[in-house]
Amino acid sequence: QVQLVESGGDLVQPGGSLRLSCAASASIFSIFYMGWYRQPPGKQRELVARIIDSGSTNYADSVKGRFTISRGNATNPVYLQMNSLKPEDTAVYYCTVNGNWGKGTLVTVSS
Repeated sequence: QVQLVESGGDLVQPGGSLRLSCAASASIFSIFYMGWYRQPPGKQRELVARIIDSGSTNYADSVKGRFTISRGNATNPVYLQMNSLKPEDTAVYYCTVNGNWGKGTLVTVSS
């Protein structure tokens, strides 16, 4: 089973930007689903953005126009560019690829 490790989480001021990365323990050559989810403090995990094997992307309404999900390579399969960050974006962010999950990276948006 492939292990995933997220990175790029940090403390950032409102309006700032971060780029999250997702590293895989082994090369993944056939990807049918990948995405980013987040779990805000005290809330359930929710979809942020995803790419399905057709190449189509979906975003949560709350991040449309601010976040961009993109494909990487076999060992770093997916990225999440986050711009114009808001305090409500504060959460632990998880990547998922073909049903495998990372342990998350914390994003804190605060002045």
